[in-house]
Amino acid sequence: MPTTRALQPDDAAPLADLLRANRDFLAPWEPARPEEWFTLEGQRSMVAAMLYQEKSGTLAARVVLDADGEVAGWITASGIVRGALRSCVLGYWVDQARNGRGLATAAVGEMLDVAFDDLGLHRVQAETLEHNAASQRVLRRNGFVRYGLAPGYLQIAGRWQDHVMFQVLSSDARPRR
Repeated sequence: MPTTRALQPDDAAPLADLLRANRDFLAPWEPARPEEWFTLEGQRSMVAAMLYQEKSGTLAARVVLDADGEVAGWITASGIVRGALRSCVLGYWVDQARNGRGLATAAVGEMLDVAFDDLGLHRVQAETLEHNAASQRVLRRNGFVRYGLAPGYLQIAGRWQDHVMFQVLSSDARPRR
């Protein structure tokens, strides 16, 4: 059974519920969010913006599903660039209550299939905070390799933080499901 499916407008309600429930859990790993982010209307706007970006070819967005088919998070391939680069940036999160069940690992693997097979990209990159060992394990399980450290890369939890840089190329050997 797939662990992801394409993002749909009706996903705004379960995403808003999950984001409210995971607010404290996600706070150390994400940018500071306005209150609207955690509301149904905020997630309707976010989903609409993602679907617009998807139509324009700069984003691929999917929800992560648990074993019961319920929305458990999301995963995106953003900043899609064509031409000589053919690259994107991977981002994802999974509900704290469902962590440790392999959902993130499976979702990343499925998104790599989308990026390489469906979108024809050559490179997928992902960045993690230096101390995010769990996310780094997910990436390594999917064939990502560390290639550097970016000082002050993103403003996360209200401050500029260093990030470990990972990538996987379409030509790299990676685990198959």
